[in-house]
Amino acid sequence: MFYRIPDRPWSNIFYLPMLAALFFSGCADSLNNDNSAAKPNIILIMSDDMGYSDIGCYGGEISTPNLDALAANGLRFTQFYNTARCCPTRASLMTGLYPQQAGVGHMVSDRGTPAYQGDLSFNAVTIAEALKLNGYSTYMSGKWHVTPFVIENPDKHNWPRQRGFDKFFGMISGAGSFYDPHSLVEDNEYVAPREGFYCTTDFTDYAVQCIEEHDTDNPFFLYLAYTAAHWPMHAPAEAVAKYKGSYDQGWDVLRQNRYERMIKMGLIDSNWQMTPRDSFVSAWTDEVPDRDWELANMETYAAMIELMDAGIGQLVETLRDQGQLENTLILFLQDNGACAEELSWVQQANPDQTPMQPGEIQTRMIPRITRDGKPVKVMKAGWPGPADGYTAYGLNWANASNTPFREYKHWVHEGGISTPLIVHWPAKITAKGEFRSEPAHLIDIMTTCIDVAGAHYPTKYNDHEIIPMEGRSLMPAFADQPLGREAIYWEHEGNRAVRMGKWKLVSKASKKHAFVWDQTAKLEVVNWELFDMENDRTEVKDIAQLHPEIVNKMATMWMDWAKRVGAVPRPSK
Repeated sequence: MFYRIPDRPWSNIFYLPMLAALFFSGCADSLNNDNSAAKPNIILIMSDDMGYSDIGCYGGEISTPNLDALAANGLRFTQFYNTARCCPTRASLMTGLYPQQAGVGHMVSDRGTPAYQGDLSFNAVTIAEALKLNGYSTYMSGKWHVTPFVIENPDKHNWPRQRGFDKFFGMISGAGSFYDPHSLVEDNEYVAPREGFYCTTDFTDYAVQCIEEHDTDNPFFLYLAYTAAHWPMHAPAEAVAKYKGSYDQGWDVLRQNRYERMIKMGLIDSNWQMTPRDSFVSAWTDEVPDRDWELANMETYAAMIELMDAGIGQLVETLRDQGQLENTLILFLQDNGACAEELSWVQQANPDQTPMQPGEIQTRMIPRITRDGKPVKVMKAGWPGPADGYTAYGLNWANASNTPFREYKHWVHEGGISTPLIVHWPAKITAKGEFRSEPAHLIDIMTTCIDVAGAHYPTKYNDHEIIPMEGRSLMPAFADQPLGREAIYWEHEGNRAVRMGKWKLVSKASKKHAFVWDQTAKLEVVNWELFDMENDRTEVKDIAQLHPEIVNKMATMWMDWAKRVGAVPRPSK
């Protein structure tokens, strides 16, 4: 790799909190009239596999001063939604379409229909393609994950450079070691990591370099897709040490503290009952096996998030130094809810493999051996933090990360699909530190980008007919006005939901219905739950039996939508 890496020791992340106030001290000052009419830069930042309440400005105890400062000088959306899973979210985010319309209804494998082809559709344009048509420079750093990962003779038709980005550095695939990721690419070629590589820091550094080298005669769009805090739990020891002892009271106390903090902040309604502890999670006061290992996972997870926040602070500092902060729209969000995956499906690493050599490209999501010769150990065979440990923080801590909601990544109850959305744009958003409760979705990001850029959305691109955008511009919501939509829809792995105003109809897929949809199936075979999101957003009180007419109406709406986007019939393989 030839991009520049600044000399930035791990310990330097700890001066960023002290500088955060300086970075943002002028955000509430009078607007820069010289820039107010110019097309804004747009920066879209997404984290990976985090819970709704992890960051400080959404109720968490993890140190995120830079995200907190963006929120304090901008807006926080309280009811913004993703699609519950990594690659469907990325496909939806990039195209302004529902994932099935974008070709990634499930994961990046072909399941035999256009909606589940597992590869980004050419009947969709990306934000980068659309903005590039309208004079923007386009940069991406981080995780792509909307096309199959192939190491030998890869078909690059859906790599970032082929989908509208001028520059790219990151991962094509969905996960890997933070120190030695597989599928690492610069522009259009696989590359090996530099010595001392760490995903979060290197992705930040590349994004910063793009801004520093950008020609300011035209605006830019930057997509920074961090892999933090997706498993494996990897972070440098110095960063983890800060959190030693922070979680010794356990997940039950953590959940309660976050719940109370969120109520005090006004982020959630005090009438919303916190969901009971997951039935598969032991009480912390019980005999919890491997308690020290469990604590180490959460300490490492917190460190991963703080390192990401430090990178965001670095990005903001660069914008400020370049005179670009005032007229840059910054959006931060997460790809799905907290991840309860335990990695029990991973086979124990084989210690007999030869260590990889400098310059050799990593092809395994889980390396069998580190570059310095240590066997990689999975889950409780290993230890969170260093390169030779490959762990996940699992169901126990994910339940706390999603406070106060139900379920996790994969499912479309609130714990799977709710994400923070922080919006910062000093030149246009005069409100500071306010909440926006208007329900909104990933499909709205493309429409918003087109709106704020004054751009034209194509009906045809590269001789392909383009599906119209599904979303609504968030610009009215920035001004605290309604978006005027009828409903928002979800389907992932047979989990279904529709949100209409205050009503949410949702169904968790049973084993019988998890993988097969029969287009002629009667709606009543689906186990729908109905919730009043104004009074019970934590989905504790199912009132479906009290409102059969609403259930039938919304179930019909969902089926009509599912047929339109290709979610019905759902492939069985």
